[in-house]
Amino acid sequence: MRPMTTLPRDLPSLEVPPGPRVAEPLPADRPTRWGILATGAIARGFAEDLALLPEAAIAAVGSRRLASAAEFASQYDATPYGSYEELVADPDVDVVYVATPHALHKEHTLLAFEAGKPVLCEKALTLNAPDAQELVDAARANGLFLMEAMWMRCNPVIRRLAQLASDGALGQVRQVRADLGFLVERPDTHRLLAPELGGGVLLDMGIYPLNFADLFLGEPDQVSAAATLAESGIDLDLSLSLGYPGGAVASLSATMTAWSPRTASIATDRGRVDLAAPFHEPRQATWTSEGSSETITEEVIGTGLANEALEVIRCLRNGEVESPLAPLDRSVSLMRLMDRIREQIGVSYDADSRLSSAD
Repeated sequence: MRPMTTLPRDLPSLEVPPGPRVAEPLPADRPTRWGILATGAIARGFAEDLALLPEAAIAAVGSRRLASAAEFASQYDATPYGSYEELVADPDVDVVYVATPHALHKEHTLLAFEAGKPVLCEKALTLNAPDAQELVDAARANGLFLMEAMWMRCNPVIRRLAQLASDGALGQVRQVRADLGFLVERPDTHRLLAPELGGGVLLDMGIYPLNFADLFLGEPDQVSAAATLAESGIDLDLSLSLGYPGGAVASLSATMTAWSPRTASIATDRGRVDLAAPFHEPRQATWTSEGSSETITEEVIGTGLANEALEVIRCLRNGEVESPLAPLDRSVSLMRLMDRIREQIGVSYDADSRLSSAD
């Protein structure tokens, strides 16, 4: 029997080393002032976590309806605006959080860039890879910070696992499994179900298992996808089998029609990591080797969205325009992979048609 593999006891810090200083750093002696663009459930969850951070303040809230912005802003003593143009123009806003539906991310991120504002944009960054690349190119050309709000990548437990895997402490990763899904009972006009808003399970839920696999296995060279589509043309259920150049595999799934396990695992030649539901926002993980288990625990602030916000603040205060935790090139690469998956399952968006027309 192979001896049990135990995890290192003296673990290195999770502190992110400073990157290249490209932009003028924000002052560290005052809270970083956020502008919240949109007032939906995602924006409200993010704001609740921001309120936990002394390093952050909500300066302004923008909506297409002033009443909605005013109601939201009143909870945080922030300035309400009845248009997104007014929000991004506010000189007291240091960084804009774009929380509109997927199909509007490109438009609203570019709006913020035109006002010279850094952006944290909700996932998926855009509807397709060419649009994602356009945003990345615009950010780099203007020296502005941009990050896709894939908060799972900033979760301290996920980061610790990625660190252990990178250092070889877990052994050679051979198999990744991840699932995310729940029953969506919403009107067809809801952003999750509306094709014109980028609805569908891949961009909203499947993106988490894909990012999880990307963290531990990188970019696949084999992709096989199966899906169930709604009459509207969006994907409701998705199953993915991915193969990698080194021989590793990933089995990923997502659904909007059932209460799925929402768990994940990383299997290696020395043992296995298990993450309980919901795997994409863990507070601990379990390492099992030769029948013996250890718990991996890290401190998570709020739901974990606060950890994402702290990474943005760290970058802005250092004058960095890209985060090493959520690299822009990986966001584009994963959008390219999702384009490939959508092609296999037969899902398209209006944004794809516009690209074809431009060609």
